[in-house]
Amino acid sequence: MNMVEVDARGHRCPVPSLRLRKVMQDMQAGQVIVLLATDPMARIDVPFLMQETGGRVIEITETEGVLRLIVETGGGRPD
Repeated sequence: MNMVEVDARGHRCPVPSLRLRKVMQDMQAGQVIVLLATDPMARIDVPFLMQETGGRVIEITETEGVLRLIVETGGGRPD
């Protein structure tokens, strides 16, 4: 499985979600993205974004203050 990584470390809300949304615009449903973020709000914002776009959160882990959110894109992209 080929994963795309989005590095939003050091950025505050809403930048991590906005970067993730931008990358998802060019992807098809079912693709996997890893988002790296240091803002704890990403734990709330990213699941909301995935619900809004029809995707899903596969996993959220945290190591040394860095959140690693693995998500799968959905088919809810507005055309």
